[in-house]
Amino acid sequence: MQNLTLLDGPKFQITIQRLCRQLIENHDDFSNTVLIGTQPRGIYLARRVAEELRKILPGKTILQGDMDVTFYRDDFRRGEKQLVPNQTRIDFIIEGKKVILVDDVLWTGRTIRAAMDGMLYFGRPEKVELLVLVDRRYSRHLPIEADYVGIEVDSIASQKVVVSWNETDGEDKIVLVSESK
Repeated sequence: MQNLTLLDGPKFQITIQRLCRQLIENHDDFSNTVLIGTQPRGIYLARRVAEELRKILPGKTILQGDMDVTFYRDDFRRGEKQLVPNQTRIDFIIEGKKVILVDDVLWTGRTIRAAMDGMLYFGRPEKVELLVLVDRRYSRHLPIEADYVGIEVDSIASQKVVVSWNETDGEDKIVLVSESK
């Protein structure tokens, strides 16, 4: 295995701050906007973005929730092992709100499609946008494109993009993993 570090250290945090500034340009004070992180790992980015927005916009309410997409996926019955769902935590109404779906890595688009299906159980949003930390530009299965992107990575199907979070992995880092021949 060959590992190539794409982003770590201060650049990781700067990337999140840049994404927050882009969000503020389009959503002003977040009075009609909510963030929803996709399980399992998009929730860490959504929480970080919400935390950073609260620092930049003191006194403003930033609503952030977590969406488990397990049973909305079109491939959840295909695996050999039993799926264990995560917890959905959305304690606000999204009816008429601008929703920013947040995920760590956009690759095939299937997770985002599943999140959009699940989100409709919480109301009909005015608009939906997508924020991702990493956009793997190739191998998209569905016509889904991110509105806000931390970094773009040109990779092939045999490679993996691994995002490590300080909260669970002890460090913030994005690594491109390639099988050695």
